[in-house]
Amino acid sequence: MRWINGFLCVLMGLFAVVQYNDPDGVLWFLIYAIPAVWAGIAAFRPDALGSSRLAPAAYALCLVVAIAGSIYLWPSEIATWWDNEVVREGLGLAIVTAVLLVVGLSVLRERRKVHGRRVDARS
Repeated sequence: MRWINGFLCVLMGLFAVVQYNDPDGVLWFLIYAIPAVWAGIAAFRPDALGSSRLAPAAYALCLVVAIAGSIYLWPSEIATWWDNEVVREGLGLAIVTAVLLVVGLSVLRERRKVHGRRVDARS
């Protein structure tokens, strides 16, 4: 999962960088940079996500906001995505949500492995 999260980190970073010519580029830079950071943490420092209570709460907040934004901007006409800014933004938020879900699933998987080892060590 580290390779997948590393790839998603780079991908979302590239999404963030290409927002330089967007009229609301700063907002969309942040929207893409936040999951890039979470994916980077999951790839390179997965233990950092479980070491405090603040990190899971911040992650959960980001995920809830991404899901809410995806629902709010869910495209009704995907066939016209190249010509409709709102449809592109809705698809962008859906990608952000998918990346955050992958990060969450990989962290849960890592925690299960760690906790499984601790249980086996006690036996």
